[in-house]
Amino acid sequence: MAKIKIQKKDIWIDMTPMSDVMTLLLCFFMLTSTFLTPEPVQVTAPNSVSEVKIPEQDVLNILVTPEGRIYCGTENKNNMQAMLETMTDKFGIQLNANQIKHFREDAMVGAPMAQLGNYLNLDTEKMGEAIQKLGLPLDSINGGKSEFQEWVTAAREANPDIKLAIKCDSKTPYASIKKLMSELQDMSENRFQLITNLDVKRLND
Repeated sequence: MAKIKIQKKDIWIDMTPMSDVMTLLLCFFMLTSTFLTPEPVQVTAPNSVSEVKIPEQDVLNILVTPEGRIYCGTENKNNMQAMLETMTDKFGIQLNANQIKHFREDAMVGAPMAQLGNYLNLDTEKMGEAIQKLGLPLDSINGGKSEFQEWVTAAREANPDIKLAIKCDSKTPYASIKKLMSELQDMSENRFQLITNLDVKRLND
């Protein structure tokens, strides 16, 4: 009985098509991903069992710190630009190109209009420090809207379909939250969502 000897040979697999596919997928995810805008202050939202997701677009995010300071902003920089133009025209404020550039790069609006120009003159690092001591005023202006309400109105004018989302710190006093909601209700903004952290443990109980 004859024996057949099989000589082993190196097997080469062309991985080029696989590499092309991986590169294509990587580019796709990079182009379609939404990067989170850093918040001007640290806020730890309370836990809840709500699984309702906040939309990723057309949202005016309203931030409330434990001290009751209020900030707002949207991911859409064109809307933010339109909001700024509305507010500067209303309050008679002129900003130079560098100040406008700093505004577009900022995460949220948080400086009162009387301090906006000086705030935008600061270096980026100093802006991050200064914003934590500021916040949008809730006091009525000559019996009319507050600056916070004016920013919300400007956001609504820039995008009529914009939705409101409020993120409060778990240590924010209830009185501060109640006043904020009253400000919104006074301008017929009765629909808004509260941003919370999903409590997985309670959800599974």
